[in-house]
Amino acid sequence: MKGDRSLTTNSQFSTSNSQLPKGYKQTEVGAIPDDWEVKPLKKISPSLSVGLVINPSSYFDKNGSIPMLVGSHVDENQINWESANRISEFSNNALPASRLSVGDLVTVRVGDPGITAVIPPELDGCNCASMMIVRKHSSFDSCWLCYVMNSKIGRSQIEHVQYGTAQKQFNISDAINFLYPVPPIAEQNLIARALSDTDALIESLEQLLAKKRQIKQGTMQELLTGKRRVQGFGTGKGYEQTELGMIPEDWTINKVSEFTITVASGTSHGNTQYAEFPLYGSTGIIGRCITPDYVGDAILVARVGANAGKLSIVSGIYGVTDNTIIIKVNSLIEIAYLWRQLDERNLNSLVFGSGQPLITGTQIKNLIISIPSSKAEQQAIATILSDMDLEIGAIETKLTKARQLKQGMMHELLTGKIRLIDKGNT
Repeated sequence: MKGDRSLTTNSQFSTSNSQLPKGYKQTEVGAIPDDWEVKPLKKISPSLSVGLVINPSSYFDKNGSIPMLVGSHVDENQINWESANRISEFSNNALPASRLSVGDLVTVRVGDPGITAVIPPELDGCNCASMMIVRKHSSFDSCWLCYVMNSKIGRSQIEHVQYGTAQKQFNISDAINFLYPVPPIAEQNLIARALSDTDALIESLEQLLAKKRQIKQGTMQELLTGKRRVQGFGTGKGYEQTELGMIPEDWTINKVSEFTITVASGTSHGNTQYAEFPLYGSTGIIGRCITPDYVGDAILVARVGANAGKLSIVSGIYGVTDNTIIIKVNSLIEIAYLWRQLDERNLNSLVFGSGQPLITGTQIKNLIISIPSSKAEQQAIATILSDMDLEIGAIETKLTKARQLKQGMMHELLTGKIRLIDKGNT
């Protein structure tokens, strides 16, 4: 059926060949398909200009309804316009040269030059300041051009002409001569759709990840304060007021020191890459050690530097340097539960010192936390939160792979190394 969106590849480009593959030609931008062209930006779009170049604040109107976009509102392929200042319809009509329409492209000129986005329907008729405007035209697909301009092909050309130290910027007189590989319009449409589908997948994963993190944060706060009890625990129990707020009657308030056997700086040395055991420092594993000083489960807290207060949990046989605090617990508390409590308390808030940020073992030992009297409930809480972490980690992995897939697709599709065919039109 005509218009079927199913796609397939019809050519694989091998960069290892000493000669160009059949159907490709060498150009100023590298090897591209024979039926593609190389065009400067001014030949792709017949109309390029710069948004309002004076300070737009004189046009801002708290009663206005028209967004005035500036560079800080533009990300790759998207515009975050909700926080944009507004101008009146009168001012908007007085600034026709910088007024935008659906399908126009805006490119950041100052700050993070080169980032480009397409104007969506909800911003039709808005205005902009100090950005390059590429007007839409029937000869090209706006989304395709946006992807090209945001790719290495486009950003590398910006880097060659940008200037300034405090704030990088570029001149439109340079940008109009940037060269791009240009496929036929039908293939531009297919490339744009394929990359847009990938962006939609990435956005959905980002939204899911944000939702899961929010749910975990709320769940953690409720479980670690007893406001929410794990099924099977606390049946019929009431609550009592404490210095940490209301907690279940069968919970206690204790200093960390009451449940620990070690809260002190590490003592391991002998760092060498050929040693058998990991050596932990304030940034994680920093090397290996020959004679480890510690065995078993422990919580590590970065003691000094930029990571001061950062938590991790370790097990096995290992060494710990003196810029890291090691916490080992007694049998009355589940170590994973204590780790969650310390994480929730945000140890970064205890860090002091400007030249060399620092947190001490004494500060940690004096922290007061709420603890279920039943170790089984401590374990149950830790397990619930661990399962949520695993779920979040799986989504993070999918998101990373989707982003990597998009980067690979952009390079292959925008240079013609992989071609797309619309089955419905063949």
